[in-house]
Amino acid sequence: MPIHASTTLFHVSDTHFGVEDRAAMAWFENAVREERPDALVCTGDLTQRATHQQYAAAAEWFAGLNTPIMLQPGNHDMPYYNLWERFRSPFARFGALDKAVGAQLELEHALIVPFDTNVPAQMRWPWSDGVVTRKKLDAALNRLAELRDDPRPKIIACHHPLLPERDGAKNPTIRGDLAFKELAAAGATVVLTGHVHFPFDQIRSRDNFAMRMIGAGTLSTRLRKGAPPSYNVLRIDQTGLIDVEKRDFAL
Repeated sequence: MPIHASTTLFHVSDTHFGVEDRAAMAWFENAVREERPDALVCTGDLTQRATHQQYAAAAEWFAGLNTPIMLQPGNHDMPYYNLWERFRSPFARFGALDKAVGAQLELEHALIVPFDTNVPAQMRWPWSDGVVTRKKLDAALNRLAELRDDPRPKIIACHHPLLPERDGAKNPTIRGDLAFKELAAAGATVVLTGHVHFPFDQIRSRDNFAMRMIGAGTLSTRLRKGAPPSYNVLRIDQTGLIDVEKRDFAL
């Protein structure tokens, strides 16, 4: 089997079907069809209100890209109007979509580890920001332990940024600092996220453990901080070096 010079990964987030930007999504579709990335990661908020209609539209769109995909849920992907379902099986609708079009990615030059930072409810309002639970963090750490001897870079995929925008600010993700430190100590080198609708690429550290934080923007009409719709292109070479290209949609 030939060894390729690099792996190309498209990182998109916050498509928010229901309030999606059709022109930006067509722009993204064209790039996927023309460039044929090795895989695509979407870091959550596929839908706006997790309705069956929005999930059906998301499933059709992602399946139509004809590319290996890993989908992570976001806080908007739990039922908004059906509280009974939100608490009993918050990601049943997401699970059906993931089963239909998602994949456990097998990349030549990188390993992707999923990490769920969502909870159905929390002791604060709004319920949109992230919460790290011990159970879900341990699941990601166990996966990293299984991959310990694999030399490829280990990339965490989750919805919420694990650290605040700047050091010293209050962290909107509960126990995010703990998760950052433990994931980095376990061998993760990069974490891909969405949620804030604003792209970023930072090297951050906690207790002498460093990790690269890469955030994607949005392909929806819910723009923030003046940032246009956007997505990221990651190119990972044979040595594990990761180059990130941020692509903005011209409004």
